[in-house]
Amino acid sequence: MTDINLKQHIRSIPDFPKPGIMFRDITPLLAHPPAFQNVIDRFATHFRNHGVTAVVAAEARGFIFAAPLALTLNAKFIPVRKPGKLPFQTKAFSYDLEYGTDELHMHVDALSSRDRVLIVDDLLATGGTMLACINLVEHLQATITGCAFVVELGFLEGRQKLAKYDVLSLVNYADET
Repeated sequence: MTDINLKQHIRSIPDFPKPGIMFRDITPLLAHPPAFQNVIDRFATHFRNHGVTAVVAAEARGFIFAAPLALTLNAKFIPVRKPGKLPFQTKAFSYDLEYGTDELHMHVDALSSRDRVLIVDDLLATGGTMLACINLVEHLQATITGCAFVVELGFLEGRQKLAKYDVLSLVNYADET
């Protein structure tokens, strides 16, 4: 596996979605198959020996990386969705965002105490979405083997909230610029 400078494939867009925010756009990375494959390969290499039986991701961008990673690791993919999107009985968890609150749902039978779970998302900011996923996974008594992110906004210190887990991020923006 050849490492690719993934930062070259992430576009920075100032003042989106509101003034003062520097948005990190992963769509150029997704449009470059070698870079996209590199993300999956690096995640798989890091977590291959963790005994992962399930890969969990919150909609929507987390799905992009979690589904191919689950196939690579021969693990099941478990979607975590917004209210009203899953057809079976769910467990819900509400959490705070930088700009309000949100709620995530997971099917109540998605995981068991035998599962070893890797949670994947495109971006680690404050850690709120990841903590919500962790809460849902732990409620179903599964073991969390790690958390994987393509991009980390280090200046928001979300990693500190995940200190007890094996956290892998591939690109870190230490400041807002």
